Amino acid sequence: MTEDQKTPGEGDTFISHLVELRTRVVRASIAVIVVFLCLMPWAGAIYDLLAAPMMLALPEGSRMIATGVITPFLIPVKVTLLVAFLVALPVVLYQAWAFIAPGLYTHEKKLVMPLVISSSVLFLVGIAFCYFFVFGVIFKFINEFAPKSIAVAPDIESYFSFVMTLFIAFGVTFEVPVVVIVLVRMGLMTVEKLKQIRPYVIVGAFVIAAVITPPDVMSQLLLAVPLCLLYELGILLAPMFVRATRAPEEAA
Repeated sequence: MTEDQKTPGEGDTFISHLVELRTRVVRASIAVIVVFLCLMPWAGAIYDLLAAPMMLALPEGSRMIATGVITPFLIPVKVTLLVAFLVALPVVLYQAWAFIAPGLYTHEKKLVMPLVISSSVLFLVGIAFCYFFVFGVIFKFINEFAPKSIAVAPDIESYFSFVMTLFIAFGVTFEVPVVVIVLVRMGLMTVEKLKQIRPYVIVGAFVIAAVITPPDVMSQLLLAVPLCLLYELGILLAPMFVRATRAPEEAA
């Protein structure tokens, strides 16, 4: 066989994978777009819901401002698109799973699917924790700290950027158990080693919290304490996950 010759069906198999990938991406995109279009009539109400923690912290009668010409339209649309993605996330994850599942062994399916689901759930839990608990503390501190001579009127674009940053920070923070489990499952770390570096992790958690959150003790604790607890949860769950996802030859 010459170098120019290919194994029969090799090119067709590659193209079929590309077609399958395109189909899955299109289906996931359609799901997001359909949900987005259904939510668009309530885009303003959705943004008001996102702004509720700030509005509760502002003095009575205060309102946010929009400095851009199309900002009052663009920002609610962005928020609605993100909400649509979160609502359609089960469909997106299913399409991703349907694409990769045929190429996995049984023990690999036991490894991948729980990680995908748990990481998605933990990310959403991190966002919910930030919205319902952290925002109230942060915004209250900021507005109480502001001098009385200043009229606090946050710009909606700056507010959107700020809350997205915190959402991502807390969402990623809540992925710590998954990171710990993956490190142990891949053999890069052992549970004993993770326990030994616990003091450094605690210090690092407070350093990260001090950088990300406003400079008040309560806000830093609201990020650092969950980070430490989730690290401990990962150490607790890692051995059980490793045993449950062993390949037959590993178990033997």
